[in-house]
Amino acid sequence: MSESDPVPTFSPGEGIRGVSQAPKFFDAADILHNSKASIQSAKSPGILLLADGTRYEGLLFGAEKISEGELVFTTGMCGYQESLTDPSFAGQVLTFTYPLIGNYGILPGISESSKVHPRGVICRQQITYPDNRESIGSIHQFLVAHGVPGIEGIDTRSLTRRVREYGTLLCVFGPKEKEVELQRILNELTPPDKEDLVAQVTCNEEKLLNEGAKDFNNNNLPRIAVIDCGIKYNILRKLCERFEVIWCPANSSYDRIMERWSPSAFFASNGPGDPAHPGMAASARKILSSAIMDDLPVMGICLGHQLMGLNAGLKTYKLRYGHRGSNQPVMDLDNGRIHITSQNHGFAVEDPIKGMLSPHPSGLISNIDEIPMDVDFKVRYINSNDGTVEGLDLIDKPVFTIQFHPESCPGPHDASPLFDRFQELVSNYLINKSPLIQGGR
Repeated sequence: MSESDPVPTFSPGEGIRGVSQAPKFFDAADILHNSKASIQSAKSPGILLLADGTRYEGLLFGAEKISEGELVFTTGMCGYQESLTDPSFAGQVLTFTYPLIGNYGILPGISESSKVHPRGVICRQQITYPDNRESIGSIHQFLVAHGVPGIEGIDTRSLTRRVREYGTLLCVFGPKEKEVELQRILNELTPPDKEDLVAQVTCNEEKLLNEGAKDFNNNNLPRIAVIDCGIKYNILRKLCERFEVIWCPANSSYDRIMERWSPSAFFASNGPGDPAHPGMAASARKILSSAIMDDLPVMGICLGHQLMGLNAGLKTYKLRYGHRGSNQPVMDLDNGRIHITSQNHGFAVEDPIKGMLSPHPSGLISNIDEIPMDVDFKVRYINSNDGTVEGLDLIDKPVFTIQFHPESCPGPHDASPLFDRFQELVSNYLINKSPLIQGGR
């Protein structure tokens, strides 16, 4: 690394009791320390084309390139940096419904990965000069540094209404003078769900993040294996506070992980794409199945929830427009409590009784020939808006899943105690060797 290279700043194991040398990784904002991009874009005329024939005109910012992908929207009023760096947006063109993006600039140390994952950004207005003393750059500079284009001046209310009514659809945007070329690209575009998106966002090798981690009584924290299908940084932070964490690629081998690391539990992360894809998502699914059959504690979030739903014999399917934002209401069926949650997903697990709720017009569903695990389960959480499944408990197994994001970056903290629930499951397993599901909080 030369003196001009950015210094990695993300270290989820740093500051944990007992940890002396925690490894560091790049935060997506680190690149701005050496960015030479102008704070202001040229604002050249641009055009956004949708697969249904709709056409919008706007002004380009960010990287000077053509954007193509699946058009989705997120409803958060803040947290744009966390959304831009969420690996679950891989393959998509992200629309922000909040009209002003970039107000407080780009901040050091709050990104959710090492890069910007959407293939393009759409907004009503991007703020050129952020008003925040902690800011190290504008959203325009951030997108330029990561090679991602943006377009502003779009009627995002009209765009969002169209997606809500007709479902997510393919789109392309770029310079207005290239409209003919853009239309050709759009005509030849294939859905990103067909790509192995997990392979694009998973880590490269197994890493021990907080070796020697101890609790307040100076006892060693239990070791868990985290299967990375596109994990967000704050999930790793939350887990490192409670466990000694092995960060594993999605295509790791269960036998290899057990032989080399001897974890006491497994965790399955969020991530992009179709959970029934035959690529790395299938590899992660097999790891989880083996862990469950060995009666190890397992927790799954988002894509991890969908993978375990498939293991349990349920189908997964594409939602009309998905759940993306930080204000999604979820009901705990055990006690009737409503959690306001952060979510980012375009697929769901079918309800075992009601079937597929709010499906996409494409009718995309899972098509897996594997024999499901011999396990009983119950639906524990449902979305209060559309009734879709938001979480499962496996009966007589130390296993539960949730579709939403308890790490709260961005979003409310209602669901954060679910990390404590997992911690209790693992503790109960280690103490009693009698893995029974503990009640939620």
